[in-house]
Amino acid sequence: MTHAIRATAAEPHPLYDVRVLHGRPLHGGVTLDDTACFRDDIWHLGPAVQQRHQPGMQLNFTRLPTGYRLVAKELCYALLSGDLPPGEQRPALRTVHTTLHDLAIFLSWLHQHTPAGGGPPGPLICRVTGADLAAFQRHLLTRVGAPSRRDSRRAAVRLLWRFRTVLRADRLTLDPLHVEGWSQPNHRPSGENATARIPEQVHGPLLAWAMRLVDDFAPDILAADQHWNRVRAARPAQHERGAAGQAVRRLLDEHVATGRPLPGRHGKVNVKALAEAAGCGRTAVLLSETYVTAAVARVGITDYTRLDVPITGLLDGRPWLDGIATEHHRDDSRARLARMLQAACYLVIAFLSGMRDSEIKHLRRGCLHPIRDTDGRVHRHKVTSLAFKGECDPAGVEATWVVGEPAARAIRVLEQLQPPHAELLFEALPRQPGQRNCPTFMPTNIALSHGSTGVQLNELVGWINRYCAARYRADGIPKVDKRDWRLSTSQFRRTLAWFIARRPGGVIAGAIAYRHLGVQMFEGYAGTSDSGFRAEVESEQALARGEHLLAMIDAHEHRQLTGPGAAEAAHRLDEFGQRAAFAGTVVTDEARLKRLMRRDDSAVYPGRYATCVYNHDTALCRKRQDSRGRAIPDPADCKPFTCRNVALTPDNLAIWRDELRRLDQQLAARPALPPLLHHQLTQRRDQIGDLLDRYRAEEPA
Repeated sequence: MTHAIRATAAEPHPLYDVRVLHGRPLHGGVTLDDTACFRDDIWHLGPAVQQRHQPGMQLNFTRLPTGYRLVAKELCYALLSGDLPPGEQRPALRTVHTTLHDLAIFLSWLHQHTPAGGGPPGPLICRVTGADLAAFQRHLLTRVGAPSRRDSRRAAVRLLWRFRTVLRADRLTLDPLHVEGWSQPNHRPSGENATARIPEQVHGPLLAWAMRLVDDFAPDILAADQHWNRVRAARPAQHERGAAGQAVRRLLDEHVATGRPLPGRHGKVNVKALAEAAGCGRTAVLLSETYVTAAVARVGITDYTRLDVPITGLLDGRPWLDGIATEHHRDDSRARLARMLQAACYLVIAFLSGMRDSEIKHLRRGCLHPIRDTDGRVHRHKVTSLAFKGECDPAGVEATWVVGEPAARAIRVLEQLQPPHAELLFEALPRQPGQRNCPTFMPTNIALSHGSTGVQLNELVGWINRYCAARYRADGIPKVDKRDWRLSTSQFRRTLAWFIARRPGGVIAGAIAYRHLGVQMFEGYAGTSDSGFRAEVESEQALARGEHLLAMIDAHEHRQLTGPGAAEAAHRLDEFGQRAAFAGTVVTDEARLKRLMRRDDSAVYPGRYATCVYNHDTALCRKRQDSRGRAIPDPADCKPFTCRNVALTPDNLAIWRDELRRLDQQLAARPALPPLLHHQLTQRRDQIGDLLDRYRAEEPA
């Protein structure tokens, strides 16, 4: 590496020999002496990257104009390990990496910029004026389309002002915020989750196929992978003179006797595969060319080489695959099927746990712990991993999630898919095409990055559609607006929150008990990690409730309520409707409706059996709080027969009548019910009858 600082200063910089990562925790086995010095033009940050799925990063100062490299180094050093100005916090490594990228754009522009006050291009930073900053802002507006990217560029420039007290080489002498036109209004509501959720028409078949891979196809893929690994690891047997040729001829005789074609590749006999099957070296097969040619004449060769593993998985009553190939480029190859199985496991775990990508990537062998009831039966599972969001320790803290059996099965499949020595379940699979084993180098970050997983997920979609097309199936992954939906790791958590809040019908909701999983995750994950998942679900629930209430108001259904809380509900919903109309004649925008619910929540909670007009002082249900500390009702503890907060819609009354009819049929059935059950059903039937008699007179004509 070059030492640019010596070339630009008469004396070495005071930080010349300082290790720039001295203020950061390092990986085990890495010493500070192995890390970058201030004098280096490239700083490798990998030794301090704590999350095992994040790729190694570097700060490359050679990409900056020579005259600005020193000030960029001083700023990055301060962000990494140096003294911070009062009120500043030390950012994450990825933030420092992004900052240098954004700052390089400004410094490269400044290098070619002619100052507004005159002079040669490339002025010192201390001589940059408000007019120069305004010119850079105009440059961003014409060259950078995304507002968030423009914000990032401007934030990096302002660091030259915020960190001016620790910069020796050069510094900004004015606050860019005081430059007219520098800032732009942020039209995006604070706290809004802008991640797109996976459309239902995509998510349904995608989860169904992922479950097929995990439950039905995984045994064959695992068997093929383990067989291939055993064959590759085994050394050719040391035969006595002539014994290797005899082993080859015995294998050829077996093929002829059973009528099985010899393994082929590109129209020729696959010598390597034949040698591995015979347990000898390639030379023995080549020396048996006459016998091989005779066998080919009798039984022929296959179009491609398949692993000697039977297919046991079924799809619609038939084997899901003819065989598993060895050629990596094929869709039915061992390598590709192993990757698709890993992607399917990720998909199942991500959607059915609510875990973030970083948390999934730190799952380890043995992370699954069954929870048993009093009879010893497993009724749910706990999963342990590391949580990073909102935690003080950059290396993560142990957290617990509660998952159902489908996600547990996916974890068990991953434990079999990874070799026994693998530490993490989402390490890159060994011996994949294009990989090289480097025994002298052990990477510190061995889990798949979120970008690599995104590639795998979209590869899975393509594999599913090609599989369906080849077999004339109609249950592939559909397009959205005539395009393939691009999956990303952040979409699953957002989609799960939507499904838990909305619990729609359809194939997925019928196959997976969303409500049950929602309760599990609130009991487990949401209670042990600063995840924010509870708030995401509550936000979706509030949105669904707001849509329901606006529909009631629009149809004047709130005027048809009965029960002790009916008058209060009508009053609250009238005010809610007026505020909604003031906000916009019709609230159809999700963001606007969410703001309305946060600011002007009517505290009316529609339900299947009753509509709760919540009043903390008179509520009979258990008192609980939402993620923002507000008192909300507990629907699992609702007491509709006695609570004064209850209001009933015509739909609620219809549900009660249906249950009353069912109870009458059960009580009249023969043979008679056991006495205790008969007493309990009679008691509930009387309660429902009293409820209907009490409010029948209040029903609108």
